[in-house]
This record gives sequence, structure tokens and C-alpha cells, in this order.
Amino acid sequence: MSVLKGRVALVTGASRGIGYAIAQRFAAEGAAVVLCASRMGAHGDLQGTLESAVATIKAGGGKAAAVACDLSDANARADLVSRAGQPFGPIDILVNNAAASKMRLPSELSTAQRNFMFDLNVNAPIELAQQAIPGMRERGVGWILNISSRTCEQPVVPYRDSAMAAHVIAAYGATKAALNRYSVGLAHELADQCIYVNTLAPENIVLTSGAEYVRDIARRSPDMAEPVEMMAEAALALCHRPFVGQNCYSRQLLHSLGLKVKSLDGQRELGDAFLPADLNATA
Repeated sequence: MSVLKGRVALVTGASRGIGYAIAQRFAAEGAAVVLCASRMGAHGDLQGTLESAVATIKAGGGKAAAVACDLSDANARADLVSRAGQPFGPIDILVNNAAASKMRLPSELSTAQRNFMFDLNVNAPIELAQQAIPGMRERGVGWILNISSRTCEQPVVPYRDSAMAAHVIAAYGATKAALNRYSVGLAHELADQCIYVNTLAPENIVLTSGAEYVRDIARRSPDMAEPVEMMAEAALALCHRPFVGQNCYSRQLLHSLGLKVKSLDGQRELGDAFLPADLNATA
């Protein structure tokens, strides 16, 4: 059964990584997916483009289209949901995945850098939700999923030595904490209208292409990493069920629902502890 058949989903930050995986998984379950990223074409040395992501989904029999938008620009994002609705119709599912982090010490982060992070990580997803809500109200149902991070939690003091030391990612964690809190309030405002708002964070570091430091961590400590398929499966679970205001973690959510991780095309069951055998080839 294709649980998203007839639905239209907009996924931001979808040219690669978690957003791309979610778009693939949703398309495999019957959704028409609109993938959004900051630009068409390549972005520096980063792997993946909107064009290649859409082509892959279409090659697998899915419906997909691309829309470019710099979500850090308030003017550029002002009509994004409307533009995203043009290929397949109004948006039923909004996944706010796009985010950025400035790896700086809190005392060294400039006002401009901090404002950029809060604008992209907090204001943009809230504004996209506000754009999508009227249409969801008209159709009587909708799902908004905001991708969060474990960095939103208060870290243990003193900090453990880590490549991702808690003080370096303090600003990023603060943006995700703000997004979580706002999402819960929005969820309870909209619950009686059958618009379901939740957040989802990876329980561990996600194995995505182009992140060599992640693969190094996974080689040394496999329990500190999780496959991108786990986030995609958890996102799917939250985008067709009536969860209200949950701040979820990927593995915990799947365990609570008794679900197994599937391949992004939905054809194979991978279990809940799957890690790619060849970490150098992680996608």
C-alpha cells in the first residue's frame, strides 16, 4: 500500500543528504514530491544537485519536480509554497529540512552570522508553514515536519571531548531548540484542524555522502552513526499519522511504532540497526 498516494510533498534542502533521502522515500510511497534547494546545478564541491535528485526519483517511477529558492532571503521565500504547488497541486506535506551551522565559538559568532542561522533555521520553516497552512485548512488535513537536532538539548557539563564539541555548536543548537518550542505551540493550535506538526531529529550522526568525518566516526564507533534511511523512514511515519506536537528521535520513534527501516525505494527491509558495509560508499 502506498501510504502517500495522492499527496503532494515539499521537501527543503533536498538536493542531497537527509532531505534527498526523505524525498526519495516519500516518492516511493506514492507522493508527488517537490524538491527545494538554494540553487539549480552544482554547489561548490558538494555532491548532488536538484536536477540529479529529480532524475533519480523519476527513473525509479516516482513523481518529482524541483524549485530553487535561497531560504535565507525573506523575499525569495515569500511565495515558495505557491511556486512549489504549480507542478502537482497544493502542498499536503511540508518537510522543513534546510538548515545551516556556523562552526564558531559562541563569543566569536558575529551578529550577522547569528542572524543568518536564526533566519534560515527558524524563521524560514515558520514562514513556510504559515504559507502552507491556509491550503491545508481548505483541504481539511496536512502535515508539517521540522527537522531538528540532538544539539537542541542541554549538554552534559563538563563537555566530553568531541569533534562536535557542544560549545562550538551552541548557536546551531539554540536555533533548533527555538524551532522545537515553536513547533509544539503551532501543533496544538492546529491539531483540531487535522494539521499535524512535529519535529524529528536523528538519534545519532547521519551517514550521508560527502561527510568524511562522519564515516570516520562510524568506522570507529558504529553505534554513534545511523543510516540516512532511518531518518527517511521516521519522517514517513510522521507524515501520514495524526501525531501532535511530538519532538521525536528517529530510532526511538521507529521502535515505539514497531517499524523497520526500509530502503529508500521501499522495496527492502533493512532492520533498525542497518549500517552500510562500505562506509566509503555511503549515499
